[in-house]
Amino acid sequence: MRKHHPWGSRPEPTSAADAPAFISGLLPDDLFSEAPTVSIDRDEIVIVGRIPAPATGADASEADRAAAESGRIAQFRETTRDQRIQLAQQVEYRYERKVAWGVRCGSTEQMFTRLAAPVMTRLRQPQRQVLDTLVDAGVARSRSEALAWCVHLVGEHAQDWLGELREAMNSVDELRKRGPNLD
Repeated sequence: MRKHHPWGSRPEPTSAADAPAFISGLLPDDLFSEAPTVSIDRDEIVIVGRIPAPATGADASEADRAAAESGRIAQFRETTRDQRIQLAQQVEYRYERKVAWGVRCGSTEQMFTRLAAPVMTRLRQPQRQVLDTLVDAGVARSRSEALAWCVHLVGEHAQDWLGELREAMNSVDELRKRGPNLD
């Protein structure tokens, strides 16, 4: 069930706090060679997993290795398409967010189709997460306002500050959970 944002402008999606664990249990053990990374924002869940690199000879050039890795990724994308669509549908239904996939093979990483959410310009998930943190913390009332604020604040310490802000928000969330239930 979606809850409404404090300013009423947009309903909050279903909580995805347990999404990494759910996805870990949902994915077949043989889909990736190690546990995938899962990143989440209000709009999208991105799942990036590692697949085995193809065997290349010791005398293979860096370009040959990159081409072999690219070929392995293309083969993985085609042979797992139906399976990934079915898995994504389950995750999308449960968490009310689009799912995007990516693969790491050797030193090559490739993202498959990803959501680009309109916010004055098209931003990928890492940039949207910055804006959403500012909105959630009450620093800005909208993504547009948060984006304007960010332009003025760009600097080398921005990531440290946002990490501290997320930690503080987590502390506030924990305190709210322990507080009285007013329903």
